[in-house]
Amino acid sequence: MAVDILCMGEPMLEFNQLPRGPDGRVLYLQGHGGDTSNAAIAAARQGVRAGYITAIGPDYAGDSFMELWQAEGVDTSTVIRSAEAPTAVYLVTHDAGGHHFTFYRSGSAASRYTPRDVPEAAIAAAKIFYASGISQAISTSAADAVFHAIAVAKRSGVKVAYDTNLRLRLWPPQRARAIIEAAIAMADMAFPSREDALALTGLSDPDAIADHYLRLGCPLVAVKCGADGALLATASGVRIRAPGHSVNAVDATGAGDTFCGAFMARTVLGDDAAKALAYANAAAALSTTGYGAVAPIPRPEAVRALLGC
Repeated sequence: MAVDILCMGEPMLEFNQLPRGPDGRVLYLQGHGGDTSNAAIAAARQGVRAGYITAIGPDYAGDSFMELWQAEGVDTSTVIRSAEAPTAVYLVTHDAGGHHFTFYRSGSAASRYTPRDVPEAAIAAAKIFYASGISQAISTSAADAVFHAIAVAKRSGVKVAYDTNLRLRLWPPQRARAIIEAAIAMADMAFPSREDALALTGLSDPDAIADHYLRLGCPLVAVKCGADGALLATASGVRIRAPGHSVNAVDATGAGDTFCGAFMARTVLGDDAAKALAYANAAAALSTTGYGAVAPIPRPEAVRALLGC
């Protein structure tokens, strides 16, 4: 089945720390994560056809993801079930400094993905191909596979979207910057976060960050600024700011992924840049009002209610 948005990366079974109970025990809520999987689900919940490119293991975590994607309407025809490697897992813990991640992903099925595994026909039939820095950080072969997928999309007239999503525990900053900037130079939409940009470029001002990535040749850059909202800039000189929303935020896990999935979905559904930005910004804010990466991803009625439309 041809899809509107085809996302590529690594899904991870999630265990998210909950507030301590009356007995003082630390409990974890099982859920699903993986940035590009989150984005695919966010896009599907907004009413477009989304699919996922990855490899997962023959294990409980892999089975759980297949059930999740089926329930969410995410196409799995480009998901490989590997008999030789596991599905990755991670923990999310919370303290006064925010949320923190502990990953168990070394040797995962997704990290063994290669350019030979790329489903060229499925990418060529999509409207948007989406990947991230994490998609490329998990291994050299995965990085090469994403570049191959981007090349397939470009020669097929498929738009390319890319989220920086920096994880310095996966690769050194010099390699991260080189790979991420090479990918963004080929992208049609880039979604850097202010935090990532500071680590990669030393820039903290959203306008300066947008200018940096526009100079690479990407025609549209949306800078995610967390509670401060977002800035969208285009090569034609458009600058649009979306202010932050006042919500009861408890967990920011997956907020950036929700932004990307919602922005791409609204673009496919015909919104202009300003409307897509406002919608994605609101969706990301709402995703912070619950625990876990997937469960709090909002549906259109909640987003429209927050926007008052």
